[in-house]
Amino acid sequence: MKIFHRSISFLFHPLLVPITGTAIYFLLTPKYTPIETILGNILPIFILTVVIPIIFYLILRNLGIVSSFFSPTLKEHKYTLYIIISLLLMVNYKVIPQYYTNELFHFFLGLIAACCTCLFLLFLKFKTSIHLMGMGSLLVFLVGISIHFEMNVILALSALTFATGLLASSRLYLGSHNRGELLVGLLIGLMSQLMTLRFWL
Repeated sequence: MKIFHRSISFLFHPLLVPITGTAIYFLLTPKYTPIETILGNILPIFILTVVIPIIFYLILRNLGIVSSFFSPTLKEHKYTLYIIISLLLMVNYKVIPQYYTNELFHFFLGLIAACCTCLFLLFLKFKTSIHLMGMGSLLVFLVGISIHFEMNVILALSALTFATGLLASSRLYLGSHNRGELLVGLLIGLMSQLMTLRFWL
């Protein structure tokens, strides 16, 4: 059973949230987007938000700075968020052309705000669930895209909602978080994206 729950945690890992949001945008947008533009966004975002963090994690683990992938300590969470925030800022101001993909620009802005909030709470000795923060961000972004482009994505929303509940159950089973940490993480993800909707919806 533990293997199943760890697989769920891997499958819906927060590192995959930026590239998933990017894929959702390009799949659903009715705007004509040249393949060069799509690849010019997806490839750098994948490298910056998935590949580089994994390399950083392996380096930090070899140096003995981090010890656990599933249940990091408060200090280890801080290192993770420092790296993620830096890379998300790089994506938002060097990769995404705001004049063309305004929706995606504000999605990443919401992710940065959510990560900064989680980091602030870590200094208060409160470890939020970054997994649930990511899922909450995706949920609101998908709703916003649906409204913005007037699309029916009820099946995708239902699947994402089910996945969020399954992920929360897995994090509880693994002992990585308690209910309060999961709830706060989800609320941070939801609220950070809700606050950016007014700029592009």
